[in-house]
Amino acid sequence: MLLHQQILLQLYNLPHRFYLFDAGSKRTASSSSLEARRRLTRKRDGAMLAGVLPASRHFARAIVMPNLVPPVVTGADAAAYRARILDALPAGQDFTPLMTLYLTETTDAADVVAAFRAGIIHAVKLYPAGATTNSHSGVRDFGKVQGVLEAMAEAGVPLCVHGEVTDPEVDIFDREAVFITRVLDPLRRRTPGLRVVMEHVTTQEGVDYVMASAGDLAATITTHHLIINRNAIFAGGIRPHYYCLPIAKREHHRLALRKAATSGDARFFLGTDSAPHVDPLKECGCGCAGVFSASVTMSCLAHVFEQEGALGRLEAFACLNGPGFYRLPVNDALMTLEKGAEPLHVPSKITTGAGPVTVFDPGFALHWKVLPN
Repeated sequence: MLLHQQILLQLYNLPHRFYLFDAGSKRTASSSSLEARRRLTRKRDGAMLAGVLPASRHFARAIVMPNLVPPVVTGADAAAYRARILDALPAGQDFTPLMTLYLTETTDAADVVAAFRAGIIHAVKLYPAGATTNSHSGVRDFGKVQGVLEAMAEAGVPLCVHGEVTDPEVDIFDREAVFITRVLDPLRRRTPGLRVVMEHVTTQEGVDYVMASAGDLAATITTHHLIINRNAIFAGGIRPHYYCLPIAKREHHRLALRKAATSGDARFFLGTDSAPHVDPLKECGCGCAGVFSASVTMSCLAHVFEQEGALGRLEAFACLNGPGFYRLPVNDALMTLEKGAEPLHVPSKITTGAGPVTVFDPGFALHWKVLPN
């Protein structure tokens, strides 16, 4: 395989496969193909929804998170939210939202299984109460959801987990590691056969736990957690647009994430967790958690994998492993990424009906761009 030629990235949402090549290099039929898709986006709703959907134009499908206000808790809620997303798509944009349900202590197991079998949902999301944006309806007593988890295991419904405890006595930088030992490992032992995705894993402990587990456990890694560590939040002052949950960790954790992402291991795949918040809700006394990276994800990933000498494994991370775990077909369309000598001009903000949203700044020049079809 010739490196500057093509790599198909199949980002778990892309309708496109891509070619990755250096500007001026010859594109050859022998280059490998990866398909690109992105795995996770928080679409939000209303005016925000219409504003952020165009930024997802490079992706064909996404696992859509259910933490709206009010949350998406039933199959009917998911079907209605899916319809709103499709109605808000720009003309000609090919995008398939893969819906999820928000697990609560009153979730109906029969409704979950029926929605999954009908193709309305593709997973259920577990938020410990208070762990992240709009998570107040989340689970406090895990005994109350055991019956639902057992029904999900029997039906093959994946459980996506926001893996942090919310105990105020636990340091924010330790909440993922504590969640694994206090919540996740006991939950998995009680529910054999349950397929679990640790969403947006951020620690060495999270990577090690996945590596030590069988094939029914996987983890997603975000674009921004591959690039920033916790110092970025405090560089020269408070940087609210780098604040997210789970929060960025120490440098050795970031390096562990890079090693896992670029390894080709089928248990790790891309989940952008791209979370748009308008600037006034980020730049204030109590700002929202979330990084909006959708519009620069592909450029950032190509940079990271090239830097690690792993462009040949970008396919596995961004394209193949996610669909494999979710038992979804791989995308067929092609997308082309070109590396140019000059850095890209990347708008620092996008405009939405709800207000401006700041785009993730990786802190380095981007040279890989997505070419028009």
